[in-house]
Amino acid sequence: MPHALSPADPAAPPDAAAYAFTRRTWVPAAPAALFDLISDVSMISTWSPSAHDVAYDDGDGPWPGAHFRGRNRRGEREWGSRSRVVESLPGSVFAFDVDDIVRWRWTFRADGTGTVVEQSWQLLRLDPVLGGTRQDLDALRDHMATSVEDTLLALARWIAERGGTAGTAGTADADDTAGTDGT
Repeated sequence: MPHALSPADPAAPPDAAAYAFTRRTWVPAAPAALFDLISDVSMISTWSPSAHDVAYDDGDGPWPGAHFRGRNRRGEREWGSRSRVVESLPGSVFAFDVDDIVRWRWTFRADGTGTVVEQSWQLLRLDPVLGGTRQDLDALRDHMATSVEDTLLALARWIAERGGTAGTAGTADADDTAGTDGT
């Protein structure tokens, strides 16, 4: 009798939905100002160690359905990507899908004299470009989590250096919304 594969079975194909996380930090700025910075996609390379040369397509901007292109790097690899804005609520949320493979979502929530900024990453579907094994996907998720933590800390420092409340910016917290086993 053939062995039936289950999601917990290491031989089962990976489940894309199991690859997601959220990280957050407190930033000494208003939600609307942070939304404006993040939704200006050309600014992301100011903070992100992984993205650069990002720009909206001609005539597009921070609204649902808009497209932008950018360059990404991971180690020695570099590649281009095309993204589509899927959610945009000024002062609250900015989300986009990259090549219909990954969703990035930023949220902004007022907290005292600043804002809690959350950045989430969610794998939407498996794709050979990401690798075909759980180990490949685990390594990708771990790399992206580190990149997000670096981005959030750099954003908090950048804001603080420009007149924000010093001494409280730059505390990143982890929230793995789904581990590789879906828990």
